Amino acid sequence: MERILSLRSDGLKKLHQLILGDARHFQLIYLSSFLVFGIYSLGWELEVTRYLIIAVSCVLTQLVGARIVGASPSSWKSALITALGLSLLLHSSALWISALSGVLAIGSKFILRFNGKHIFNPANFGIILCILLTDQAWVSPGQWGSDIILIYFFGAAALMVLLKVGRIDTSLAFILTLFALEATRTVFYLGWGWDVLFHSFSNGSLLLFTFFMITDPVTTPKSKKARIIWASGIAVLSFILSQWFFVYTAPIWALFIAAPFTAIFNKTMKGETFHWIPTSK
Repeated sequence: MERILSLRSDGLKKLHQLILGDARHFQLIYLSSFLVFGIYSLGWELEVTRYLIIAVSCVLTQLVGARIVGASPSSWKSALITALGLSLLLHSSALWISALSGVLAIGSKFILRFNGKHIFNPANFGIILCILLTDQAWVSPGQWGSDIILIYFFGAAALMVLLKVGRIDTSLAFILTLFALEATRTVFYLGWGWDVLFHSFSNGSLLLFTFFMITDPVTTPKSKKARIIWASGIAVLSFILSQWFFVYTAPIWALFIAAPFTAIFNKTMKGETFHWIPTSK
């Protein structure tokens, strides 16, 4: 009887480690739920083919790259997370651009590297490059609407993922800095109401960026202090780009510009290297 209980206990521990031990599982579940929400509640069903093409291009590029460099077989999970991010943010006028976004995003992980780490957030890189190279790709901040239920949905899901990944400091530094800057300009300088300010922070694309894209544990600085400085800098740059250069997707561009500075922070401020699957000590 004791042997049976012991085997059952070992089995439960292994199952727990398999499902809950990898933070990517949380991201896959929640990003998938956002996509399903968009398809069934926001009328995105006509885009399903585009989503499939992005997913296939991301996973195939990852498998080929992993085979060449000898990466872990579980790396396809990261590719699928990138595919979901691209699906939720990037729009294009042609399906070949969707395929290109996946190849560029995942390809950047294997080509643009420093000290054994890729430099750019893959989804961010794929979005920016498609916009720059094709002039037929864009990000639509208003596609989510501003329903309070959506905000709650994003917030609850994001909190669970962030607590697992351990990058909630990055999100808070970014969103609070940006909120303070926007409040200073919108409410105190221009004299507009707080409702205008809150409305500008209620779109799904900004929340998705804040709680998922900017918190990528591989491309954020290792040190907590460095992450706070880095994320706050992205918020300041986003504010400048949006208010003085009228870039309506400013955070995405700001992250692209700030990504290479992660290597500098990692060199000057020491921190613990992140592993998707925690290593035993």
